[in-house]
Amino acid sequence: MDHQVNNSGQDQPAPIERQPIVERQPFGEQLRAFFRRNALWFLVLALVWLLVQDIFGTHGVLAMHRSQLERDKLQGEIQQIDNENQKLQDNVRDLKSDPTTMERLGREELGLGRKYEQIFKTEQKTAQSH
Repeated sequence: MDHQVNNSGQDQPAPIERQPIVERQPFGEQLRAFFRRNALWFLVLALVWLLVQDIFGTHGVLAMHRSQLERDKLQGEIQQIDNENQKLQDNVRDLKSDPTTMERLGREELGLGRKYEQIFKTEQKTAQSH
């Protein structure tokens, strides 16, 4: 039972090529090399992050715009209240010093009249109560 051996190389496995042994670098050096290779990407990523924060952040452009709109609205309300306050101060001054203002207020608001005057109150008809 002899078997014949075929030396044509078809049945034999390919010779194993040996890789040269590479020394492993310490972790710190590997990390530094990684950052050196990717420094540009980290810089771009940082700049994009800063740009996003400048636009959408809590102190960014959009927040600043909202604050300015709110400030303008509040200034308008303050101006309106100041105008109303000035009118009230003018009314107080007139009530203290102008007799015609006191008389008008007594007639219109309190229904008072002069001595020997008779006051008749009437209601205006609305268009629907014909």
